[in-house]
Amino acid sequence: MSLNRSPRLLLIALAAIVALVAPLAPAAAAPGDPVAAALQVEPAVVRIDTEVDYQGVLGLGTAFVIDPNGLAMTNFHVVQGADRVTATVNGRPYPAQLVGYDRKRDVALIQLIGASGLPTAALGDANALVPGEPVVSLGNADGTFGPLTREVGTVSAFGRTVNAEDTLTGTSDELTGLIEFAAPVRAGDSGGPLVNSNGQVVGITTAASVNFRMGPGGKGFAIPINDAIRIADQIRAGIPSDNVHIGPPTLLGVGVRTAPRDAPGVVIQEVLRGGPAERAGLVDGDLLVVVDGVPLDSATTLTTVLDRRYPGDVVDLTWIDAAGQTRTGKAVVTAGP
Repeated sequence: MSLNRSPRLLLIALAAIVALVAPLAPAAAAPGDPVAAALQVEPAVVRIDTEVDYQGVLGLGTAFVIDPNGLAMTNFHVVQGADRVTATVNGRPYPAQLVGYDRKRDVALIQLIGASGLPTAALGDANALVPGEPVVSLGNADGTFGPLTREVGTVSAFGRTVNAEDTLTGTSDELTGLIEFAAPVRAGDSGGPLVNSNGQVVGITTAASVNFRMGPGGKGFAIPINDAIRIADQIRAGIPSDNVHIGPPTLLGVGVRTAPRDAPGVVIQEVLRGGPAERAGLVDGDLLVVVDGVPLDSATTLTTVLDRRYPGDVVDLTWIDAAGQTRTGKAVVTAGP
């Protein structure tokens, strides 16, 4: 299943038909009032507002507090590319900064600057979920000054895979191992907690499929909290890896799209003025074909290479200019928004 999304504007709703992957022997659903249980988590829900100067984009999303000193968990795509992130808890806004992320798993940690004594969300065990179990997705679809959304549904399947495409950069990320649940989650609910009937967070809502032609309904997809917390612990420990990046993303300073099939590399749609790529000699329309010895076959490959670099690193570039000449250069990458 493919989901198009803006990296800051969270869930894109679309009609879709997907196959289910569920345990062979469904168990009985857990008892309890899911809405009443979700009320226990609401004080720890964070409303996210983002601003992107370059494109003039405003976005919104959701997070939840996991440490009373202001550490919160969300989706990476909620805060990706944002110049400013405002995180509001119980009506109080805080500036927030990105602590680290796993782009492939779409998990990020943010720090609410100046926060202390915040309520935290109780974390549960996603492995204990069963088909038919009631859950509630809490989110910010109505905006920071509206009421929290409480999308009630039931667990449908496990081990689901979706493809989430960033329509601005052309990157595409496959998200695997997701929980599918039947609930009308929508734009703004990304990064919010999926809560079970015990008032515990069992997942992070990350994608949705809603068929508006058939009225209310749809499917949500959530990252199991067990997977997310392992990533969060690695970020908190400050341990980078092939998938986990500590701090803000690394900036080369190019807007790209994947080249046509008969051309190598990625097409440079726009070079950031004064950025690392421009200083290296790249201009709009060039084909960037190799970065640090890695041939580029897509915009996704470029972001993967850059996620393994940090500000101040020197990267080798090979590109083809408008005259068809192969050129090489070096760029000193910086910290991006």
